Amino acid sequence: MRRTLQIMAVLAAGISSLAVSSSAARAESIFDFLLKPSPVASSTNAGVVASVSPIPREIVDYDGKEKPGTIIVNSPERRLYLVLGDGKALRYGVGVGRPGFEWGGVKTISRKQEWPAWTPPSQMLKRRPDLPRFMAGGIKNPLGARAMYLGGTLYRIHGSNEPQTIGQAVSSGCIRMTNDDVTDLYERVKVGTRVVIIHG
Repeated sequence: MRRTLQIMAVLAAGISSLAVSSSAARAESIFDFLLKPSPVASSTNAGVVASVSPIPREIVDYDGKEKPGTIIVNSPERRLYLVLGDGKALRYGVGVGRPGFEWGGVKTISRKQEWPAWTPPSQMLKRRPDLPRFMAGGIKNPLGARAMYLGGTLYRIHGSNEPQTIGQAVSSGCIRMTNDDVTDLYERVKVGTRVVIIHG
């Protein structure tokens, strides 16, 4: 009888530990899910895009002079900062202009567009006559899920269907972000936002 009780106690302990480990696994998977970037859903039947940045966005210390709401693109660093105030900024990884296409200055966002269409400028068509003259917005569009147009230039801050290029100097002057990051930034800023591009 005593032997039977010991066996039952061992079995009960085993079942209890399995329940705890199963519960812990469920809790871990829930946190994993919460930490994952959310997919970007298209309102133009373009499907769902989920692009994970190799450079996670994070809140960092900021002691510069720019006012809250300002976007700062540090091209050599390949990072974009949105000044939050109280000594903090939200930092994103970006792709920037390749050698020969770097630039700097102060601009403002003149227009915002969800799932923008793409019409390559004439300068780009001269270099790449094989490009389409027009591409409708959608998952395959190189401008990605969102675009913020920089007034007085041919450039934009936009999403990308090539998330592996984030953190590199590969564009023709535009600032690339993952679709998840550009959608996050898009929701935080408005037309008229000051954009400071630091070059060199």
